[in-house]
Amino acid sequence: MQITAPRVPRVKAMTHRRLPQLLAEARSGVLLFSVTPPKRSTAEERVKEIAEVTLERISGIPLDGLILYDIDDESDRNPQERPFPFLATLDPARYYETHLGAWAQPVIIYRCVGKYEEAELRDWMIRSDPERVLSVFVGASSGGKAVRTGLRRAQELRDEFRPELPLGAVAIGERRDEHLRMLAKQERGASFFVSQVIYHVNETKNLISDYFYECRARGVQPRTMIFTLSLCGSLKTLEFLRWLGVDVPRWLQNSLRHTADPLAESYKHTLDIARDLRDFCEHLGVPYGFNIESVSIRKAEIEATTRLAADVATLLGR
Repeated sequence: MQITAPRVPRVKAMTHRRLPQLLAEARSGVLLFSVTPPKRSTAEERVKEIAEVTLERISGIPLDGLILYDIDDESDRNPQERPFPFLATLDPARYYETHLGAWAQPVIIYRCVGKYEEAELRDWMIRSDPERVLSVFVGASSGGKAVRTGLRRAQELRDEFRPELPLGAVAIGERRDEHLRMLAKQERGASFFVSQVIYHVNETKNLISDYFYECRARGVQPRTMIFTLSLCGSLKTLEFLRWLGVDVPRWLQNSLRHTADPLAESYKHTLDIARDLRDFCEHLGVPYGFNIESVSIRKAEIEATTRLAADVATLLGR
C-alpha cells in the first residue's frame, strides 16, 4: 500500500534576499540552522515525522536557509574509541528532495565527496536548482583513506558540469595556516566558508584576522564566514567534541564538568561567542554569519538550540 506523506504548512521565507544572493554579494548577517538526516535504519513513517517536527519548530525563526550534513565514518582520523557509535544516515540530498519539500528557503547540502562515484556527484549537481540548492564539499578525513572521488576532482566536476552551483568550503580554526587553505579553496570556486563548531573564540579570531589581512595583501575580497555554534549539554557530548578535534578551552571544560547545569553554562558561553565574533568581524569588515547546529536527540537540548537560534537572530538585528 502506498503511504501518502502528511501535508505540512509551507514555511514562509523570512528575508527579502535569498541565500545565494547574500553569499554571492558577501553580505553579513546570514543565519542558518543545520540538522543531520535521520539514521538509515529509521522507519519511513518516523522519517516523515522527524522532518515535519523539524520544520515546525524552526518555522518562527528568520532563517536564510538550512544546512543538511553528510556524515562519514572518521575513525581513520582518530584511532581512539568513538564516544558515540558511527551510524550511517540518510543521504542529505535524498532527504531534502523526499521529505523537506515544505521548506521554502534554500538548503546547503554537504557532500563527503569520497563516498560517491564521479557519475553520482555529476548527476546530482546537474539536476540541482542553484536558486534552491548550494553545497559544501568535504574531503577525506585523512590522507590515507580510500575515496571514490577526491575533493579536487569534485571541484573540477562542478566547474565542468554545474558552475552555477554555489559552492562553499569548511574552515577549521584549529588547523595551522588555515587561512591559506581557505584562499586556495576560494581560488578553486568556494564563495563562502562554514566553520567547524567553535568553542575557542581566540583561535577563531586569529583565523579571521589572518584571513582578512592575507586577502588585503593579495587584493582579494574576503568571502562570508559562517560560524557554527552548538550547545554542549552533557559530559558525553564534551567528550565527543574533543574526539572530533574541536578545541574546547580548559577553563570551559572545567566549568562544564563542575556545574550543575552544563546546558545552561554552554548556552551562556555560546551566546557570548556569537557577540564577540559579530563585533570582531564588524570591526575588521569581514562578512560573517552564523550556523546554529542541532545534532542532539535530547528534548532539552533541541529546545535550547531553537532558543539559541532565535537569540542569535536578535543579535543580528532581526
